[in-house]
Amino acid sequence: MSGTDGGARRALAALVVLAGSLALAGCGIRTTQVPVDAGAAPSRVPCEVSAGSIAPQAQEQGIPVRVYMVCASQLESVDRTARISESKAADSPPEFAQALLDELLREPSTPEREAGFTTYVRGPLLVNGAREGDPEGTLRLSRQPEDLPTPALAQIVCTLAESRAAEAGGAVVLGGPGDYAPHAYVCSSRTKERPEGAVPTLDALPSPGPGAR
Repeated sequence: MSGTDGGARRALAALVVLAGSLALAGCGIRTTQVPVDAGAAPSRVPCEVSAGSIAPQAQEQGIPVRVYMVCASQLESVDRTARISESKAADSPPEFAQALLDELLREPSTPEREAGFTTYVRGPLLVNGAREGDPEGTLRLSRQPEDLPTPALAQIVCTLAESRAAEAGGAVVLGGPGDYAPHAYVCSSRTKERPEGAVPTLDALPSPGPGAR
């Protein structure tokens, strides 16, 4: 009897060990793990183009400017070279504004694209000066500003408002090709943080300039 009982106990113990092993395997638990080297974490900072990755622009004739593009659902500034002479940029705000819009219309360079930048501004898009009766400094676009995609309008407003093309004390007065009155758009911190939201405008416009035409 004792030999039979001892054999039964040994068989039962073996079954318990086997059942435990199967349970661990079914739960996906491994008793040992091999360390995996996934490499170093990415070091590139999003929405930032390093100076060393910018292609030389020695062949381009122009002046350095800063334009706003969309990156990580926000507006971030990018340094570009606008294709306009310094004299024209100083003497003709509409021509300077056109040069800035041309930069917004350009597809991001490879380093800019790799950093996450994109533009919502699409052509054709031209700039003209103020009409008779317009507030001083008005820029008339070939498309109605309100009809542009909101991120594109935010890009345009922030780019122009923070440049010498704006003459309305931190705002930019934009109109369209029709007879609608222009509006003074403001580049607020909220606009930069959420370019998909409505771009704010000022209630009061500057007075019509004596040279408006």
